[in-house]
Amino acid sequence: MFTKSGEVREQVGLEVENAVVDPDTGLAVPYSGPNGVRALLEAVSAEFGGEQLHDGEHLTGIKTDSGMIVTLEHGGALEYASAPTADLATAVDDMRQTMERLADLAGSLGHAILPGANLPFNRVEDVPWVPKPRGALMREFFAHIGEPGEWGPTVMALTLSTQATLDYTSEEDLAEKVRMHVAASPVVSALFVNSPLEGGELTGLRSRRSQCWLKTDPRRCGLLPAGLRDKMTPDDFVEWALGVPMIYHQTADGRYRLAGDRPFGEILTDGFPDGGMPTWADWTSHLSQVWTDVRVRGTLELRAPDGPPYAHIPAVPALWVGLTYHRPSRVAAWELLRDHSADDLRRTIREVPTEGLSAMVGDVPARELGRELVRLAKEGLSARVAAGLERDAVLGYLDPIEEVLDTGTTFADHVIRRWEGEFDRDPARYVAAFRV
Repeated sequence: MFTKSGEVREQVGLEVENAVVDPDTGLAVPYSGPNGVRALLEAVSAEFGGEQLHDGEHLTGIKTDSGMIVTLEHGGALEYASAPTADLATAVDDMRQTMERLADLAGSLGHAILPGANLPFNRVEDVPWVPKPRGALMREFFAHIGEPGEWGPTVMALTLSTQATLDYTSEEDLAEKVRMHVAASPVVSALFVNSPLEGGELTGLRSRRSQCWLKTDPRRCGLLPAGLRDKMTPDDFVEWALGVPMIYHQTADGRYRLAGDRPFGEILTDGFPDGGMPTWADWTSHLSQVWTDVRVRGTLELRAPDGPPYAHIPAVPALWVGLTYHRPSRVAAWELLRDHSADDLRRTIREVPTEGLSAMVGDVPARELGRELVRLAKEGLSARVAAGLERDAVLGYLDPIEEVLDTGTTFADHVIRRWEGEFDRDPARYVAAFRV
């Protein structure tokens, strides 16, 4: 899985999760019914073609011939996952064109597409769950582990993100990229905080989404400890993943079962509670049940930041591409952060929900480190433009984050001010301002 053979191109993938909401109330649209999110998927299928994806008997996604995938999250959010592209500008152009087509389809059913970092007007108690068998098992698992899983259902139902997916070309390249990503992720989270509302009320937080991840089974979330090693190898990651409990597995008859809350390494030896032995498919499924801020599979999935407002979505992949695909910027970013311990980074992760850009990394403000990371990312993008790997347009993608750094006002701060001011706490005004 982690070994690369032949020439590997450094491509760009982009995932954007979007709430599908009633434009008047801001509440999530249910799965069923003539205008439910299932009907939206049917419309997507008719518009784009491709293969329909089912979870049991239920339609939950579409995979087009181009490689683009549109799927439903557990709380009815619509996830757009791009096909891999050779450059950042193409990924962004494809995303914008597709998101606007999706918004038109949703509008034809009376709904709005709302990117960002969470569903701001629902609570987990009233969310319309998509009928995925895995979802019920995951909620049962989180209830079983108690307080460490307290906010797992909230993450499943209400949180949204914008993620970049990037490539590594060798084991050495993997180690170099992952250690920088792991060290930078808490700072990036601080830059992008954007979820101060839940249930139609201000929570007192700048990132409710980041807070919820703190109690979604920390064994499988947050900081990837193996990633900070100078000489991390795939074996280090595998050893760590073997120690993480598996949540569920799929039996030979296609049904999902709880895996017994035991480390995958034990399951390899002793099998599942139902007597079956794990297969390669179980291993890949297990890796999909790991939700660290940097997720390592055949690619690198960069999951830390809150999703920004629609107009600013390109800032997320631009920051990561600039830092990752230009080696001098990548090395400089690691040198900037390498002296901060895993404990320093974990403290930052705990501070980000309340403090946002004012969080500290050790004794250094996240804002100060963020300013340097953005400068390095811009250098990386400029070098790629000069090399003919990117178009000039990408140089403007980081402008929204530079404004955050210059003013000290985050996306969340803008939401708080507008919610109490021009929106007058009206969900319809919020949706009108932030919908695609």
